[in-house]
This record gives sequence, C-alpha cells and structure tokens, in this order.
Amino acid sequence: MVRLRKQQIKRQDFVDNRIFELIQNLNPYPSGKEIKWNIEMIGAVRDVIKRHLVDDLRLSDEKEFYP
Repeated sequence: MVRLRKQQIKRQDFVDNRIFELIQNLNPYPSGKEIKWNIEMIGAVRDVIKRHLVDDLRLSDEKEFYP
C-alpha cells in the first residue's frame, strides 16, 4: 500500500471539498433538501473533471490533479 505525503492528502482534500461545494452551489433549491457528503458522488464528478482536465486537455497528469 502506497502512503501519501501530507501535501498529496492536502491536494485530495482540496479537490474533494471544492467538488462538494460545487455540487451544493449548483443545487437549484439551496434552502431545500440538504446534500450530505457522499464520497461516491464526489468521486463520480471528480472522474468527469479529471477526464477533461487530464485526459482531454492534458493540463496536468493524473497524480498532479488527484494523487
């Protein structure tokens, strides 16, 4: 099992938290049903973003985007 450095964990937390904020901000009914933290949902969105930023646009490699 590979151990992540603190900087890598910090990057993962940053990406996951920004995606969760995005999901909350896109909710058309912000005062409605609460959206709870769901890492599977966040991961699905992260995969789509990664596909565009890393695979299509080649702005970074996968480890830079999400170590």
